[in-house]
Amino acid sequence: PPAAAPMAAPPPAMAPSGGGGMMSGIMGTVVQGMAFGTGSAVANRAVDSVMGPRQVEHVHSGQPAEAAPQAAAGGPQACQNEFASFQDCLKNNNGDITPCQFYMDMLNQCKKTYN
Repeated sequence: PPAAAPMAAPPPAMAPSGGGGMMSGIMGTVVQGMAFGTGSAVANRAVDSVMGPRQVEHVHSGQPAEAAPQAAAGGPQACQNEFASFQDCLKNNNGDITPCQFYMDMLNQCKKTYN
């Protein structure tokens, strides 16, 4: 039998138009900002669940400040390094807690040891 003629390749698909006007770019930015804000809120809740709620109390007595005493082992600053590492990881990963599991485990172990 005679050899079949090779078939021509189909024409390339047309890329979608990048149009949409000014509002499509602005809306994309708004949606991206909302997603980032939601991720940050979730990360803050995760940190609060591990460390407890954040409370700030300001006391003004009108007297000069005294030198702060050094934190003893097991004091409130005992797990500060682990907490800082965990927070840095969350910031570097846009609030995604999955890659920060190692730091969260270290923080939990420290809290069990010192609290």
